[in-house]
Amino acid sequence: MTSCNTILLNGNLPESIQEAAKILNNKGLVAFPTETVYGLGANALDEEAAAKIYEAKGRPSDNPLIVHIADIDAVYTLASEVPENAVLLMEAFWPGPLTIILPKVGIVPDGTTGGLDTIAIRMPSHPVALELIRESGLYIAAPSANSSGRPSPTLASHVMEDMDGRIEAVIDGGAVGIGIESTIVDLTGDIPTILRPGFITKSMLEAIVGEVAIDPALVEPDPNLRPKAPGMKYTHYAPKGQLTIVEGHNGVAEKINSLAQEKASQGYTVAVITTRENASAYDCPYVLVAGERSHGETIAANLYAVLRQCDDLGCDYIYSEAFGDSELGGAIMNRLLKAAGHRVINV
Repeated sequence: MTSCNTILLNGNLPESIQEAAKILNNKGLVAFPTETVYGLGANALDEEAAAKIYEAKGRPSDNPLIVHIADIDAVYTLASEVPENAVLLMEAFWPGPLTIILPKVGIVPDGTTGGLDTIAIRMPSHPVALELIRESGLYIAAPSANSSGRPSPTLASHVMEDMDGRIEAVIDGGAVGIGIESTIVDLTGDIPTILRPGFITKSMLEAIVGEVAIDPALVEPDPNLRPKAPGMKYTHYAPKGQLTIVEGHNGVAEKINSLAQEKASQGYTVAVITTRENASAYDCPYVLVAGERSHGETIAANLYAVLRQCDDLGCDYIYSEAFGDSELGGAIMNRLLKAAGHRVINV
């Protein structure tokens, strides 16, 4: 792990991409923007470089990394089998926020795949990410560029909060667009199976390949699970304060106000996470707006930044509405439930 200060590179300058590419080719770590969140990159085919990702993040070694590529030909280099469903999904959604899982070939080290005989691959659509892959000439393994368990970074400043002094460089490409990680689909079985929900929804996948399953671990987390994809086993996205989700058809605001006022009266710092439509319903010093309920993509884009804002405010307790009532609701609630450790109050 590096002990020097992390360099902040300007994502608009070709020289920044060239410098970052040199670092990657020298077994270093570089954080870079994608359309989903900022990724923490290393040479995917170098086990020593990949190991540095786990060290910098404090990430469990059985949690596999996603390999980022810049052209579809790379899939045939990295995977031993490429079924027709994979071809159809790549044609439909790449470049973009979809990760596919396929059987790997021998050149992909176990240190990149968490010891699994499968590989997770995606082609990002962010121009900086694509240019970095091309300039480096590498396949880049890149989980989110945050300390393990923390909210994922959607700004370069978030990366610096967690990674300054732990990695060589961060490419500042501004705010990301989507704000939650890619959809992960396992294509090693007969039926494509979603291992992590994201911007590419189940209905969008089914329109291309027909039947799509949802992994049971998304519904009922298994602490004994060996994760086949990032985010399946461990607590993720969590703020430092205790986050609780309050859901129901009626009385949610009243319940949150009651809980918040009780904790505030005991001297704790409390925040409420809500939507623009409901913000006026809360009587709390910190009412944080995640987005608009009528536009789920705004909540997805802002969720991690709001969770980090809770840390900036020193919040001891955080109460959030549920946000499952949009097309992206499943993906948003997947992240929020993990951030809350599945702590939910039903009204």
